Amino acid sequence: MAKHISDLDIEKVVSIIDQWDEEVKFTWDNLCGVALKRYSISATRQTLQGYSRIKSAYDEKKSNLRNHGKRKEKTPPSLKIAGKRIATLEAENSRLKKEQENLLAQFVVWQYNAYAYGITMDQLNRPLPKKDNRNNTV
Repeated sequence: MAKHISDLDIEKVVSIIDQWDEEVKFTWDNLCGVALKRYSISATRQTLQGYSRIKSAYDEKKSNLRNHGKRKEKTPPSLKIAGKRIATLEAENSRLKKEQENLLAQFVVWQYNAYAYGITMDQLNRPLPKKDNRNNTV
């Protein structure tokens, strides 16, 4: 049976994708290898593809690499480091914008369903119950 990975592991794999070095070929096998080497996340391509955040980040990065290709010009090391940092931040920013759009779309569905089933704003805004540490109950 395939190993399930945690939310933290998903975040780590997505950060690997965001920071991918353009000099290394971007494949599922290489991604699995880097995840294992860097974070000891032992997962197959099929396992990683099963998580929508990882799959969408992978597809976006693959498309970006395909469209923009490798940069061939010579640059000083300091600019190369800065450029890599900027590219990483831009990739992360783009991915986070897409995740935000997905969450907003989900919120609209929840909003409609709350309205359709007669849930009031007071019910929706009610705070979470406080945890009672003495009895370990919520």
